[in-house]
Amino acid sequence: MYTTINQDGQLNNYAIEAPVYYAEYPNSEQQRRYAFQGACAILFVNVLLLTALAVS
Repeated sequence: MYTTINQDGQLNNYAIEAPVYYAEYPNSEQQRRYAFQGACAILFVNVLLLTALAVS
């Protein structure tokens, strides 16, 4: 951590900043995986909702 004190005696703490980088566009393998995960999530939520409706 980087610490400084100004002329008035006030303490200023500065956090170390991480380097900034741009995200890369996902390739076709990652896009297929994201689509599969989304389909699984939708299926899971639907099963939960139908189970809740069946029980109530």
